[in-house]
Amino acid sequence: MTAMTLRATAAAVLAATALLGPAPLAAAAPGAPVPQPEAATAENRAAATRAATAPDTLATLSRFFAREGKVSLTAAQPRIDGEAIPVNHLSPEFVAGRAGAPVARLEFLASRAVSSDGQQAALWTARTEAGWQVVNIATGDDEFRYARLGAEKLPGGTVFREPQIDAWYVTGGSRVLPLDEDAVRAVGAGGTSLAAYRARVTGAYGDKLPGSPYAARGTAGGYAEAPAGGDGTPVAAVTGGAGALAALGGGGLLLLRRRRAARA
Repeated sequence: MTAMTLRATAAAVLAATALLGPAPLAAAAPGAPVPQPEAATAENRAAATRAATAPDTLATLSRFFAREGKVSLTAAQPRIDGEAIPVNHLSPEFVAGRAGAPVARLEFLASRAVSSDGQQAALWTARTEAGWQVVNIATGDDEFRYARLGAEKLPGGTVFREPQIDAWYVTGGSRVLPLDEDAVRAVGAGGTSLAAYRARVTGAYGDKLPGSPYAARGTAGGYAEAPAGGDGTPVAAVTGGAGALAALGGGGLLLLRRRRAARA
């Protein structure tokens, strides 16, 4: 069995600020999802970088990195390393079988944050009603690591995540290749054809899309599968897009994520 570790979020940091300084912000109710752009243009990346390097964001990052006492609040000195990268998720339109729909769609842009003691985190930045804003901070480097692995395995391909099973792939042409153990379990070590992958995800999630009777019953929001153990990826991160999440500085953040622990 693979161990699971709680993927810390900005919500936890903000909740902990009562011990560190100002009182935490109240959580804001997310509004209607804001569609993300189809591609991460240079303008989008620049806007994401501005949001990631804003003074308020860096102050929140300091609290985030100091949350477990690994580094002091004043010594954290977070910085943003490199430019924002696109992070794609499995597209509901592809699952639904819509003609011409790509297998994945842009979910958010990720910026790598690094503290003075070497801790790393991913800042998720998305287009919201108020413009580009940071909507989550998550420990680790999954987004960047799989982007690198995908480029090595299939240059020019599109790296994407199937959030329902936390699997990462790279696709190009008519092939879908696995990038982690979850993806290998789903499509085999050698990958699969795009057509076969569509058949698999349509069979798994086709009756759970937004607008389905499954969704109308409120079960997992109509798209996400309930993870073992109860709490896991929220529906907003799967169905509504990153634009559905409350932004940092706009009233806190309610988002619980899990990441698989490093395997021995």
